[in-house]
Amino acid sequence: MLGKKLQKERSNIMQASSALQGAEQQIAILRSEVAELRASIMSVGKRVVTTEQELHELANQQAAQKYDDPDAKIYSRAVKMVELGADIEEVMRECELPRAEAELLMSLHNKSK
Repeated sequence: MLGKKLQKERSNIMQASSALQGAEQQIAILRSEVAELRASIMSVGKRVVTTEQELHELANQQAAQKYDDPDAKIYSRAVKMVELGADIEEVMRECELPRAEAELLMSLHNKSK
């Protein structure tokens, strides 16, 4: 009787030991996967920072070009005039724009209202 209990306990211990070894292997695998994910996340984070910096530089370049372009100044002035209520003839005359462009600006302004 005592022998059978002892055998059963040994069997339970062996099963528990086997399960523990399996769990330890799983933990090792998961730790490895977590380390890989961390490395990947760091890599993606660096790329995001680099992309944000490039985007910021492009935005600055675009803003600088906007103010250097004489045509952009004319259109900015025409848009401002339209916003202030100038009629199409006045915009054409003051900004030296063709009727089609002045009409387009007026149309765009009216749609945005």
